[in-house]
Amino acid sequence: MNDNNYKDSNILFVGKIPSNWIVRSMRSLFTFGRGRVISNEEIADNKGEYPVYSSQTKNDGILGYIDTYDFSGEYVTWTTDGANAGTVFYREGKFNCTNVCGTIQPKKEGIVYLKLLPYYLNFATKEYVRYDINPKLMNNVMGDIPICFPESLKLQKQMVNYLDKQTAKIDATIAKNEELLQLLEEKRVALINQVVTKGLNPNVPMKDSGVEWIGEIPEHWGVEKIKNLSQVKPSNVDKKTKDNEPPVLLCNYTDVYNNEFITMDLDFMKATATYDQIKKLSLNVGDIIITKDSESADDIAVPAIVTEKLENVVCGYHLAVIRPNEEKIYPKFLFRSFESDKINKQFEHGANGVTRFGLGTYPINNAYVCQPPLSEQKEIANYLDNENSKIYKATNKIMVHTDLLEEYKTSLIHNVVTGKIDVREEMV
Repeated sequence: MNDNNYKDSNILFVGKIPSNWIVRSMRSLFTFGRGRVISNEEIADNKGEYPVYSSQTKNDGILGYIDTYDFSGEYVTWTTDGANAGTVFYREGKFNCTNVCGTIQPKKEGIVYLKLLPYYLNFATKEYVRYDINPKLMNNVMGDIPICFPESLKLQKQMVNYLDKQTAKIDATIAKNEELLQLLEEKRVALINQVVTKGLNPNVPMKDSGVEWIGEIPEHWGVEKIKNLSQVKPSNVDKKTKDNEPPVLLCNYTDVYNNEFITMDLDFMKATATYDQIKKLSLNVGDIIITKDSESADDIAVPAIVTEKLENVVCGYHLAVIRPNEEKIYPKFLFRSFESDKINKQFEHGANGVTRFGLGTYPINNAYVCQPPLSEQKEIANYLDNENSKIYKATNKIMVHTDLLEEYKTSLIHNVVTGKIDVREEMV
């Protein structure tokens, strides 16, 4: 890059730009609007062909389709509230937006090629989203964002063409990686389902387990209710800190949901608990912790297991501790059983709720798991540890590759929309 052909943009997250590029505020070039409240009931009662865009980003942000439209033509929209605040899209045609979407239209045509705007804004908005209780990027803040662009509309279109082609290649590779990850996870779940209900010997005689979800099991195995194999202790420890209670470290919902193994390496929250709660809910090696609340019944009783001695760590709210009787059930085997779709199906059917689901003590206590001889339980658990380790190594390799692709994509977009990559040879 020849510094003589560049100037300081005076935009911290942009840096230098070509000397003949323009810097303006969004407010000086665009008008801003907002969508309206559109309920799921309105969508259900007025089915049609016009998309309703919302705060979600999956499926291009489409919440559903109705028979009327509020917007027609070319727009850029962005998510104003929630986890995806600041995510920007190009829209075209007849459509609707919910009240958590802002809309952008040029005040004057022929200055900024509208398809270029999302490429720039999707990294620029990260500097302006308000991250507190609920992330927000409202219209007045969007207006403050400075943008840089070449005066030539032809060059702007060349930038978009180049980025469309290059990001499509990257996205295609990422999509293949996601398919591979899905296949690996399906393989992992199928393997767990097989060995915790059928064992490792495919030639062993089988019998009916008497439990619909489990089906046939090896002839020498039993099935038993969880309450006869372990203690079930739901937690009532909240995240508050009280002056009259001793300090503890709290193992929370996300610690369990996002990790198979609970160790001191995790960043536990600081809180307090009563002496009775500490006595009852302090975590020991071999304890299994499950999530007992979820937004969907098929995503409940997600397990993790304590694999090392913890110092002053207590099980937090929305979780339950399962403490195995090790004379009857090997902790790692019980943990893997909770990971099995076949076993977990019982919790899905035992959960109560409509928009949010909870799992009480009764359905946990009375769910069935297989009970092979203890020596066989340990053999199965060790086998699954080894096989899962192989799958995770392959998974991690793919995830690292995907992260590198995402980083490259972000860097590529940044360098093109700030003029550090010359695309003037790109065909329009």
